[in-house]
Amino acid sequence: MTSAGSVAVAVLNGADMPVCELYEMSITNAVFGDPQPDLHDPWYDLMWCAVAPPPEKPRGFSIQSAHGLDDLVRAGTVIVPSVPESVVSHGEPLPPVFLEALREAHANGARMVSLCTGAFALAEAGLLNGKRATAHWGNTADLARRYPLVEVDEAVLYVDEGDVLTSAGMTAGMDLCLHLVRNDLGAHVANQVARRLVVSAHRPGGQAQYVDLSVPGTDDDSLGPVMEWASQHLDRQLTVDDMARQAGMSSRTFFRRLHAATGMTPLKWLLNQRLSRAQSLLETTDLPIERISEHSGLGTAANLRRHFTLHVGVTPTDYRQAFSPMPKVRRR
Repeated sequence: MTSAGSVAVAVLNGADMPVCELYEMSITNAVFGDPQPDLHDPWYDLMWCAVAPPPEKPRGFSIQSAHGLDDLVRAGTVIVPSVPESVVSHGEPLPPVFLEALREAHANGARMVSLCTGAFALAEAGLLNGKRATAHWGNTADLARRYPLVEVDEAVLYVDEGDVLTSAGMTAGMDLCLHLVRNDLGAHVANQVARRLVVSAHRPGGQAQYVDLSVPGTDDDSLGPVMEWASQHLDRQLTVDDMARQAGMSSRTFFRRLHAATGMTPLKWLLNQRLSRAQSLLETTDLPIERISEHSGLGTAANLRRHFTLHVGVTPTDYRQAFSPMPKVRRR
């Protein structure tokens, strides 16, 4: 039988795990760990549940806890923070006893939550099969490749599938934790917690991650010069024929080679570069939107807003407010 207010955080600090990911740990502690009697009493009962005893000489930080997997399987909410990079990049196996505990907790009715690359653990346990899920945008391609039964959405901050929830990287984990509080205790309580933590009160899960739209890597050396040339002439109305001519290829050959190298059509690749240029100008200059659209080769401000909102997930103005540093550089 589960306790609705109990939150178990999986601590992967055994001998086989190199380091606890403290950022996600701190998020869960900040939201669920400190009692808030003026907002709701009782508050959550937060437990750090160690998968294995910490090593004597950890390769990084480790957490010693009185709780273990027996407590995790009885919790109302189970949170899996980021898993080690070796699991994500090299497919290093997670402890089978841990994966079985995740399955048992889910079968017991627990709400399963992952932060950032914790989605790899839920996927490995089979809990994301047939569901939408996300992770840090830099890892979503690996997640989709390794777990084809998972519907991976690389562009959102978090995904709520009811009994299983996943978040993107870093601050999106905070957004998801506040979303849990909002669902459990209401918007007022969640907003007050956010205010005390000095973070945004509510960023909807469908808001886009700020993905990297820059030039993707390619092993095709013959395409490097034309890709660089196109990136330096984004203010022009370039066509596939223009780029093919610059590459010394027929349009058909160029189309095929670029698609094979990047997974994109030339026009899709070109649009990504234009949006990447717009992102850079929004971050580093105070140019008006109309001028940014011209420098990016997107024509009118309305066209920039339409493409930016569609592909980045927020308006150019909202993006600038989120990412524009001071001081700004005025460009002509």
